[in-house]
Amino acid sequence: MRGNVAVFKCLIPAAVQEYVSVVSWERDTVSIVPGNRFSLTSFGALYISDVQKEDALSTYRCITKHKYSGETRQSNGARLSVMDPNESSPTILDSFQAGEVYAGQSVELPCIAGGYPSPTVRWLKDGRPLPSDARWTRRLTGLTISDLRQEDSGSYACEVTNSFGSKEVSGQLHVIDPLRVTLSPKNLKTGISSTLFFTCTVEGSPEYTITWFSNTEPIVPDQHISIQGQHNDTLQITAAQKFHSGAYQCFASRKGHTAQDFSIILLEDGTPRIVSSFSERVVNPGEPFSLMCAAKGAPPPSITWTLDDEPVVRDSTYKTSQYTLSDGLTVSHVNVSSPLIRDGGVYRCVARNSAGSAEYQARINVRGPPRIRPMRDITAVAGRNTYITCRVIGYPYYSIKWLKDGMQLPDNHRQVVFENGTLRLTDVQKGADEGTYLCSVLIQPQVSINQTVHVTVKVPPLIQPFDIPSTSVGKLMYIACVVSSGDMPIRITWHKDGQLIVPGSASGVAIETKEFMSSLQISKVTLKHNGNYTCIASNAAATVSWERQLIVTVPPRFVVQPNNQDCIYGKAGVLNCSVEGYPPPKVMWKHAKGNPQQYHPVPLTGRIQIMSNGSLLIRHVLEDDRGYYLCQASNGVGSDISKSMILTVKIPAMITSHPNTTMARKGQTKELNCTARGEQPIIIRWERGDTVIDAERNPRYSITINKKGDEVISTLKLNPAERGDSVFFSCHAINSYGEGRGLIQLTVQEPPDPPELEVREVKDRSMNLRWIQRFDGNSIITSYDIEYKNKSDSWDHMYTTRNISPTNNQANIVELHPACVYSIRMYSYNKIGRSLPSKELTISTEEAPPDGPPMEVILQPMTSQSIRVTWRAPKKELQNGVIRGYQIGYRENGPGSNGQYSIVEMKATGDSEVYTLDNLKKFAQYGVVVQAFNRAGTGPSSTEINATTLEDVPSEPPQNVRAISVTSDEAVITWAEPPRLTLHGVLKGYRVVFWSLFPDGEWGEMQNITTTREQVELRGLEKFTNYSVQVLAYTQAGDGVRSNVLYIQTREDLPGPPAGIKAVPSSPSSVVVSWLPPHKPNGVIRKYTIYCSSPGSGQPAPSEYEANPEMLFYRITHLSRGKQYHIWAAAVTTAGRGNISSKVTVEPAGKVPAKILSFGGTVTTPWMKEVRLPCSSVGEPAPTIKWTKDSEDSAIPVTADSQRQILSNGTLVLRSVKAEDSGYYTCTATNTLGFDTIIVNLVVQVPPDQPRLTVSTTSTSSITLAWIPGDNGGSSIRGFVLQYSVDNTEEWRDVFISSSERSFRLDNLRCGTWYKVKLAAKNSVGSGRISEIIEAKTHGREPVFNKDQPLLTHINSTHAGLNLQGWTSGGCPITDMMLDFRPKGTWAWQSLKANSTTQLFLSELREATWYELKMKACNSAGCGNQSSQFATTDYDGSTIPPIKSARGEGDDVKKLFSIGSPVILVTLGVALLFIIRKKRKEKRLKRLRDSSLTIYVSFHVCVCSKNNRSIDTPVKGPPQGPRLHIDIPRVQLLIEDKEGEDKAAVPVTDTEFSQSVNPQNFCTGVSLHHQALIQNSGPLIDMSDIRPGTNPVSRKSIKSAHSSRNRYSSQWTLSRPSQSQSTASARTLTSDWRTMGSHGITATESDSYSASLSQDTDKGRNSMVSTESASSTYEELARAYEHAKLEEHLQHAKFTITECFISDSSSDQMTTGTNDPADSMTSLSTPSEPGICRFTASPPKPQDYDRGKNVAVPIPHRANKSKTLTMPSSNAAATSSSSALGRLQKQSVGAYSKSYTLV
Repeated sequence: MRGNVAVFKCLIPAAVQEYVSVVSWERDTVSIVPGNRFSLTSFGALYISDVQKEDALSTYRCITKHKYSGETRQSNGARLSVMDPNESSPTILDSFQAGEVYAGQSVELPCIAGGYPSPTVRWLKDGRPLPSDARWTRRLTGLTISDLRQEDSGSYACEVTNSFGSKEVSGQLHVIDPLRVTLSPKNLKTGISSTLFFTCTVEGSPEYTITWFSNTEPIVPDQHISIQGQHNDTLQITAAQKFHSGAYQCFASRKGHTAQDFSIILLEDGTPRIVSSFSERVVNPGEPFSLMCAAKGAPPPSITWTLDDEPVVRDSTYKTSQYTLSDGLTVSHVNVSSPLIRDGGVYRCVARNSAGSAEYQARINVRGPPRIRPMRDITAVAGRNTYITCRVIGYPYYSIKWLKDGMQLPDNHRQVVFENGTLRLTDVQKGADEGTYLCSVLIQPQVSINQTVHVTVKVPPLIQPFDIPSTSVGKLMYIACVVSSGDMPIRITWHKDGQLIVPGSASGVAIETKEFMSSLQISKVTLKHNGNYTCIASNAAATVSWERQLIVTVPPRFVVQPNNQDCIYGKAGVLNCSVEGYPPPKVMWKHAKGNPQQYHPVPLTGRIQIMSNGSLLIRHVLEDDRGYYLCQASNGVGSDISKSMILTVKIPAMITSHPNTTMARKGQTKELNCTARGEQPIIIRWERGDTVIDAERNPRYSITINKKGDEVISTLKLNPAERGDSVFFSCHAINSYGEGRGLIQLTVQEPPDPPELEVREVKDRSMNLRWIQRFDGNSIITSYDIEYKNKSDSWDHMYTTRNISPTNNQANIVELHPACVYSIRMYSYNKIGRSLPSKELTISTEEAPPDGPPMEVILQPMTSQSIRVTWRAPKKELQNGVIRGYQIGYRENGPGSNGQYSIVEMKATGDSEVYTLDNLKKFAQYGVVVQAFNRAGTGPSSTEINATTLEDVPSEPPQNVRAISVTSDEAVITWAEPPRLTLHGVLKGYRVVFWSLFPDGEWGEMQNITTTREQVELRGLEKFTNYSVQVLAYTQAGDGVRSNVLYIQTREDLPGPPAGIKAVPSSPSSVVVSWLPPHKPNGVIRKYTIYCSSPGSGQPAPSEYEANPEMLFYRITHLSRGKQYHIWAAAVTTAGRGNISSKVTVEPAGKVPAKILSFGGTVTTPWMKEVRLPCSSVGEPAPTIKWTKDSEDSAIPVTADSQRQILSNGTLVLRSVKAEDSGYYTCTATNTLGFDTIIVNLVVQVPPDQPRLTVSTTSTSSITLAWIPGDNGGSSIRGFVLQYSVDNTEEWRDVFISSSERSFRLDNLRCGTWYKVKLAAKNSVGSGRISEIIEAKTHGREPVFNKDQPLLTHINSTHAGLNLQGWTSGGCPITDMMLDFRPKGTWAWQSLKANSTTQLFLSELREATWYELKMKACNSAGCGNQSSQFATTDYDGSTIPPIKSARGEGDDVKKLFSIGSPVILVTLGVALLFIIRKKRKEKRLKRLRDSSLTIYVSFHVCVCSKNNRSIDTPVKGPPQGPRLHIDIPRVQLLIEDKEGEDKAAVPVTDTEFSQSVNPQNFCTGVSLHHQALIQNSGPLIDMSDIRPGTNPVSRKSIKSAHSSRNRYSSQWTLSRPSQSQSTASARTLTSDWRTMGSHGITATESDSYSASLSQDTDKGRNSMVSTESASSTYEELARAYEHAKLEEHLQHAKFTITECFISDSSSDQMTTGTNDPADSMTSLSTPSEPGICRFTASPPKPQDYDRGKNVAVPIPHRANKSKTLTMPSSNAAATSSSSALGRLQKQSVGAYSKSYTLV
């Protein structure tokens, strides 16, 4: 079926499938290269994907190759029958079955299916979807699994499914590990006589067999070699000999798969040899020594030690060790740590292994008296060497001598005496060498010591050599072993193949042994007697042996004889023949075809082999294999044997002749012939595809059969041939031995079907057509014709394009007219004839781009970065369609510009257009051109026009700023002009800004000087003072950027006078002088000079004394008692002596009243530092020091604690000072004669208060902010830190701003985006509190599609044009455009991305199909969406009807009703709930208006600045009406009524907000009549953090919520707290109320309410407005206020603040007020400083309702002292106040509150 996959398989007979494989495929005699649509599988199949009609025109053949013979054959040809798609369920074309594959390989599981629609394939493993693994690849050919693993085994299923059904095929896959063999040890080098073990480890398949080979020959076990283990996996070689060297292989086999490993053995003479040893030495007793002996051998030897032939035992005296190096060297040590005389002697090391031994010895002499150890008797073997050692210990000695029978040795050539005293006897002889030997050691002259040893000589046995002749089975055998010499007794034994022979009937051997002879007798030799026989003789001296081999020969004989046999052609056959004998006989096969007398040897090839048992294997039987076979065996023993047999080959039925492909004309008669041969009888069956043809039931078919010799010919006749007959026909020949099949591809030819024509692209003057030739009539297409005409004309006036090449499937039609409608049709041709015409298409050509530019282009600079462009549309006749928009190109024409235009687009709005270019360079010339565009494209541009942006401030400071101090009060500042490109205008001049920096860190007043020069002289500066200097350039637009701060210090000068001086008597002859440094030291004080003179003394000059600059006091001695002295002082710098201080008079005295040398004054310090306030005193008697701190009306003594300490010298030390430590401190020195005091004003500097931050203006890319600084904390503000971030992120960016700035513009922001901004001030102490976070949004919004614009510009059968110009940007450039579309009723969406400036076509659409379309346009402000539906036209351009349900006309109504009913019910429910809530709200409002019992409440907030903090002054003047300070664009004041779940809220009107407010002191009041205010309650809500210097107080049940910021940062809610909350409050500032009227102040009952920030909601976010729309919000509030109709009632209510908490941002603790009354009031009343405030509401007296002109009177209260206003009838109020204050004093000492009333 066209579009499906075609499968070709090469049919190979099962008998030869193991040996024949497919190597390639041919298409029309040309080899097919895999790729594109052609795939060759691993099992030899050919797949053709996306089958087309032209694939049926070729003939396909497979090429096979024989595995052994290399013969290649070509199959018969096959043709492909291609049918048009028709709806059908899937059919399996190729599948897989169970299989077994080795791990690590790849396997291909085929699964090919046909059907229409094309089926989808799903693979399952063990009933589950395939796991995710890169090794699993789904291909056209099926499932390919690479790098197979054991876990891949399982059941695999392939499911194929389409909309008409499904099929499944499954199979079992077994993954087995390939055999892997490891032979260990790998390479071995050892010595002869070693025992070797080889282990063959096999991994992989559990079923395998192991065989061993040595030097490529199979290993036969013998006396040295044995094969052990369950799987014969161990090879043992005992007493290995030289001939055992070589390569050993282990083979593991399973089902034809073999793996092997090998090892190399090298056997050498491994007899040990000593390679390193020790030498003879002399040691002293107790002197440690170490002996080393190293030996080599194969295998590595072991080393033992002896001392005088006694083993050295490891103990406390002897320490031995031994180890083997990697090269096989064995090293051994003996260590003697503290030797004695007995440890001396001959040390011997002996190295032994299986190949032999070696030894070395040397004497170690230990000094001491010599003696001889007792010597054991020695037994020597005759013919060998013997050593006799004289075991002498002690040293020194003179000589060692040996004597035998009184004669000194040696006395012959066989005797040798070594220097160490060892006697060697060579070739020991029994008669000569046996006897007693004497060792004589000369220890002193004429003094010897002696020791004897007896030597006995033993003679070993000697076997006479013998041989064993070979024999045959059944004969007798006698073997004699005679010992010719040796000491008796002698024992003789026999061994066969290393095993002891046990005589008896089981072994068939008899043994007869005499004194020195033994014989072995075999009465009847059999094959089992083959082997090596060994005679072993032994006595006390030695054991000897003699070995010879017995060979028993057996002539060959048949075990299984050959018999006549039948084999089937093409299959495997085995001709049985099995023989035995010794030596093993060799088998030869011979073959004779016709004459049994003419045998020839059978050639052994890969097809024919002789098996190990002698049978003949023919893997693939051929006809030539028939005939006579002879099996002949021989082994050289006796006569050869042979046996013949006859092989008959049976031929299965096979097709010998049939046409591979054949042609027929549709409607004519066609005959198909098929010839078969084989063993008779033969039956022939015909099939069409997979269906057997029954000619009796189908009259269109007839079958005839003819016999010709041994062949059968069958003929199938078709009458007539039809299109459906273009399939495979097969003839099947069947007999008793097999079946053959022949495939015939019949192709029925006819004229082609008309092509399917579609439009691929339409332009203004051309179009591109594409067509698909569905059915070519089974004949090659020869050409195409295209005809087209105007739709309104007849086909008689057509245009024709003829003889288009058949290789083309598309064509361009040119020279068309724009916006014209054409009809198009097409024909196709083959050799049979012409097709019918295709369906007509109706096509409309597109518009063309404009041919003219815009007119009257005018440029007007607007700002320093913007130019407004205006123009008119091009001429009408040149527009070539509807102008959709314009492209404005602009470029900078200044030096350094690249000359490239930047392009912006805008949509057309009419005949005249205007556009403003933003973000241009400042004071730069720009050239601008404008182009118009329509749907077709962009027209020519206008002539370039130039304009220059306006001036702006310089963006960089002057360069190379330098400062030089000229004198003590003058400095010169120089600089260079800023870079020209950064001036942004015409330079007007420079401004020098400078200020002084005082030693205490404070800044002086900021000054500036303007000049046009690049140098300025600063005169009148403070002497020896640090200055900060900055320089800026300015243009007509204003000041530019300041330069970096430059620091300069003026020069030193004469100092000023000391700031103060004191002189007090300290004794009858001395006084103490103290002074203060000068206010203006004008330099570094080098010293102080003190002057002392006595009036009337007659001395013309005063006495001078000098003091170090660090000393501020001096004692003057040697004065006269009772005499007055004048004393003064002066400071000295490098410039000279300064002015003198004032003069003081003092008189020395014996009794001195207390005096203080230290000075009072003001001390300024940063908070959290340690401060020392000195108070040095003198007096006689010594005075006592007392410090006090001034309070409100009294002085409080200063006591020592962890924060305060008074030193012995009177100094007061304050640690970690805070704001509350500020104040006046008094130091008093007292003794019995008097007292003295000083007052010190301590000023503690704290971080600055938070600024009040507001938004001034916004644009698409900037936000301008303004602020009012808060209190500076006692230290001048150094600068501001502005932080901002995008609203939905927490990535804050920092901007540092100068202290002089009060506004700042954030540039380069994202268009249409919300930003969060906060600000903090910084002084010398540090950074202050951060302002409240405010939010602002840059101009712009998300894109919106213009409803007046068409979404689709053009639709035909396969294309749709989209109008992307219909999107409006919302003020922010569109960055992304995404489209999704799909045919209606399908699931999968197709996605596209587009540029908003280009026209987009959806191509390759289905004709006459409804589509769903979704468009999304995005910019920095968000995304806009637009969806639609459209339908492509039919092939002839006609439209299609809307989609209707197939169930009937009423189904749509039912579906709509089923969907709409729940929606309607939900809507009605919501509406009903809304009506109920509205009714309840109206009832509450009615109660609010008609309530008989009302509450007279007033809400009052007052803010006072630090410059006007008076709390005792009543507010004068008429009422100002409700006022509220507004810090952010949107503020609401809500009074909330909570009744059940409902709330009624009344907002403050715009009128109340708009009244002018005094920023220093303002009050706000609102009134409300509502009975429920006394009954209902609401929670307290935390709203702030703490200011420096406040007292933290713990609170209960209050959670800090300042981190949960709210957009309505000044939106308040007023409600009454619950009982539990009110009782839990720890501190109540005041609870009394005073109403001032004609009867004075009246106390009334009280109740408490709370004010808090409203919570953030989505509704609040959506209604949040920027600065430009704030006024409209206030108007909405005013309208809501009027709707409530409560204005007339709000004039008589009041609220009073009774309690406020301020939260600490660093903890969950709260504070109530501060020590500073002004600070407390400021913190309570500042709207931008959130907190928790509680209000007290009291109902007024009935007569108070008419009082409309009462004034607001502030009533102050203090914790320690009650203070009230003097007013009529105030007794009751005073009583109430006293009771309230009494409660307050119990709760918190030092708390402070204010109560205000506004009537």
